[in-house]
Amino acid sequence: MSVKEMNKNYDIIVVGGGHAGIEACLAPARMGFKTLLVTSEIGKIGMMPCNPAIGGPAKGIVVREIDALGGEMGRNTDKSAIQMRMLNVSKGPAVRALRAQADKVQYPAEIQKTVLAQANLAVLEAGVEKLIVEGGAACGVVLDSGEEVTGRAVILTTGTYMTSKIMISDEVTEAGPEGTATSSSLSTHLRELGFDLFRLKTGTPARVDARTVDVTGLERHPGDDAQLAFSFDTTEFIPLSEQLPCYLTYTNASTHAIIHANLDKSSMYSGVVSGVGPRYCPSIEDKLVRFADKPRHQIFLEPESRSMDTIYVQGFSTSLPRDVQQLMINSLAGLEKAEIVDYGYAIEYDAIDPIQLWPTLETKKVAGLYSAGQINGTSGYEEAAGQGLMAGINAVLKLRGEEPFVLGRDEAYIGVMIDDLVTKGTLEPYRLLTSRAEFRLLLRHDNADVRLTERGYQVGLVSDDKYTRFTNKMDQIEAEKGRLAEIRVTPKAGVNDFLERVVNSAPLKDGISALDLMKRPEVSYAHVLAMLGEDSAAVSDEVAEQVEVTVKYEGYIAKAVQQAAKMKKMDERKIPTDIDYEAVPNLALEARMKLQDVRPLTIGQASRISGVNPADISILMVYVDAKKRRG
Repeated sequence: MSVKEMNKNYDIIVVGGGHAGIEACLAPARMGFKTLLVTSEIGKIGMMPCNPAIGGPAKGIVVREIDALGGEMGRNTDKSAIQMRMLNVSKGPAVRALRAQADKVQYPAEIQKTVLAQANLAVLEAGVEKLIVEGGAACGVVLDSGEEVTGRAVILTTGTYMTSKIMISDEVTEAGPEGTATSSSLSTHLRELGFDLFRLKTGTPARVDARTVDVTGLERHPGDDAQLAFSFDTTEFIPLSEQLPCYLTYTNASTHAIIHANLDKSSMYSGVVSGVGPRYCPSIEDKLVRFADKPRHQIFLEPESRSMDTIYVQGFSTSLPRDVQQLMINSLAGLEKAEIVDYGYAIEYDAIDPIQLWPTLETKKVAGLYSAGQINGTSGYEEAAGQGLMAGINAVLKLRGEEPFVLGRDEAYIGVMIDDLVTKGTLEPYRLLTSRAEFRLLLRHDNADVRLTERGYQVGLVSDDKYTRFTNKMDQIEAEKGRLAEIRVTPKAGVNDFLERVVNSAPLKDGISALDLMKRPEVSYAHVLAMLGEDSAAVSDEVAEQVEVTVKYEGYIAKAVQQAAKMKKMDERKIPTDIDYEAVPNLALEARMKLQDVRPLTIGQASRISGVNPADISILMVYVDAKKRRG
């Protein structure tokens, strides 16, 4: 759509067509609100400038949560995956996570079809110069053509495109990822509005021609031969025979010598980079400096697409000169003759200090203005998409005059991420990790729909059909658990022989229910069915998994729920938004400053602010209670 063809008035305007922008525009449109997506290039919507992979620890669970709430990322990943693997299968259910290698060409193509076909959603190819702000509220945008478009809410999802610079050694180019256009005017305008911005840095490795790589002798990493999917709606699964393998190689002494000899030519170590890089995904130069004692580092060779002969050299991000990159690549086993198709680079960009956001992702300085994704200091497609979905939902709810939609730390990894950002802020690209979640046993891959489908249905993003399938599944889980609780297993010879010979479990001395027998760590749901001589296909795999996990971990889950309830009580104790922290006596100076910056909405949120200690919380609680009594 061109500017001339465009309607000039919308309910919600979304700026940026990355993974945050996609969810941020689809959600309001599907909730019945007239939405406009403004993006610099329609053909770049949903592009994957870094690794074309979705999921992994914590991140994969976020994708499941997005799907349970009615978002798009999971469905699109399932359609475009070239490999699926479940990680940490040998470990407990709290850390299992799905990871897909997505097709770099097919993924954006499929998502563009979805976005362009969505009712209530218009897509405009243009740049945004600044916001229209009246009476302290966002009410539109000014395009690079000078045209104005009005809206009742604006969502910024500019990713790494604000005043971005691509750096290869001392060569600096003002551009976004893969040479796309950048914007400096929006950064300037946000500063004029009083926002604190800071510089962040990330990077990407070289891509090599797959036809010049010799995988003979390298460790092969295939996908899983199982029906795996991110979306609860997916019914067609990619068979193992159609999945593309990845391969593992390692850096070596030669690689390290090349890097050390040229370290002063790296953008990061030559003084070109001013932004803070990601701690959990550092460049190979940074790895060698920080982990000088390690003789080698893992490097994964990951195919980018079925239609491209390119391999992403995962773990080899760099901003060293092109000739040095070629030497580095050729020093790796299997890549001795590899030819680089695209060189690695560092990218630096502006981000908003997320402490300036409410838990709804609405900014505190400008009402009706939301921000989501890497503009908020995060890294990763999944974190961006989760924020975009929440910003889109909350923009709609505010326009409806309804209560905001905020997920608790015990409800979703999305809730953990947003609470971390708006409460603690970040000084580096934020990456979601399982260790950030206090209640990760509650936030599992297998139960994302149990946690969130009802919430998605309530806000209007989950269809009636999907909700009916969900409620039927829940009924089946409870029915199967009830059935197993009624079945009595007695210490007969056949039973004890099965337990000892097949399961390597102690024989029964007394009768026990089939449900209680399954609480033994070594006894699975499949074992119980086999012992009873029953068909394992009587219920779906999803129902079977939920029955087994909830029964086996019942005690741990109950304890986590109890702990979460205590935290929830703290989060239910509201703090008046107009509180003057200077008037609260006896607060420590650091606590007073932090509370003033964050302006927490609840006592629970206040307790999670760095620098606010338990004594400060006690003082604050007394003050708030006294203020409420005074009216």
